[in-house]
Amino acid sequence: MSALPHLPAGVLDTLRRQHIELPSWAFGNSGTRFKVFAQPGVPRDPWEKIADAAHVHRLTGVAPTVALHIPWDRVDDYAALGAHARDLGVGIGTINSNVFQDDDYRLGSVTNPDPAVRRKAIDHLLECVDVMDATGSRDLKLWFSDGTNYPGQDDLRARQDRLADALAEVYDRLAPHQRMLLEYKLFEPAFYATDVPDWGTAYAHCLELGERAVVCVDTGHHAAHTNIEFIVAVLLRAGKLGAFDFNSRFYADDDLMVGAADPFQLFRIMYEVARGGGLAADTGVAFMLDQCHNIEPKIAGQIRSVMNVQEATAKALLVDGDALARAQRDGDVLAANAALMDAFNTDVRPLLAELREDMGLAPDPMAAHARSGYLDEVTAERVGGTQAGWGA
Repeated sequence: MSALPHLPAGVLDTLRRQHIELPSWAFGNSGTRFKVFAQPGVPRDPWEKIADAAHVHRLTGVAPTVALHIPWDRVDDYAALGAHARDLGVGIGTINSNVFQDDDYRLGSVTNPDPAVRRKAIDHLLECVDVMDATGSRDLKLWFSDGTNYPGQDDLRARQDRLADALAEVYDRLAPHQRMLLEYKLFEPAFYATDVPDWGTAYAHCLELGERAVVCVDTGHHAAHTNIEFIVAVLLRAGKLGAFDFNSRFYADDDLMVGAADPFQLFRIMYEVARGGGLAADTGVAFMLDQCHNIEPKIAGQIRSVMNVQEATAKALLVDGDALARAQRDGDVLAANAALMDAFNTDVRPLLAELREDMGLAPDPMAAHARSGYLDEVTAERVGGTQAGWGA
């Protein structure tokens, strides 16, 4: 391990304990509003999704949990599903709610003007807490498509009141060790006013709820050229950064592989995470992928995404903090920028390969997956039934 002794103290320990959560839905078929492309070997149920996630963890060593989406991952016995995950060496992570696909939610879910629809939506969120209890999950993630398409369609302030009431009811149902992650999204499918459109709105509601309500930052849910690392720094400073949904975007909510569109942005985000203590052993920040692998192979796409986050994290940890602080104190703009650029331009792949070998893993997870024959095996086994896909 000749390349490793020159690293700043603690870098290897941080990389060893890094946890990147996999989304169950990324193993299913997905696409756009034009077409969903089926692929061989795609799981048919949550049990098979978890098996694929466990395979990714065995190869990468840093993906020990898998997030569920309810009702896409609904089963009769969630405790048994949790036991199945543990038997495969992984655990159930974040439980994601779904109040955006029923016809009743055409005018919104928890902010709908109809109290019966609001009750239906809240009951689903409470059902998700029951799933958390059964699986041992810590986090409930809430994303709402609620909003309006036309001026005057509904009372904007009243919708915020309804949202606050719903969040408070669900928050009160959480156990002391459980958290609420409130996600935001700039637009879509509400195009005039989205009820939780930005980090400020999410932060304001979380602040009102209490310390176990925190913000989830989806890297694809921002206006073009938004400085996401600034948002990360502010939320970390306030103790309200709860989680990431990692993906990449070129236009809007593209859900492409993390780091694919702008790896420098991912590096900048991870630098602020490291700078703000978000990689500490006792951090509460959860790092989850939220992607739809429309044309790339599902399992390989997840592995590559995990590796992208690892590489960005390693580069962030290589920033010479002393040199950066000195340049900032001196007002030396070029030297300060160079401290970041030097770390970003470092090829950390050999470092991570050696680290994986030290962890008892193959140095190249992608090559190990190709050699494993796992995809051929599950393709042969998963004949018949209905493949899982977007919405199932």
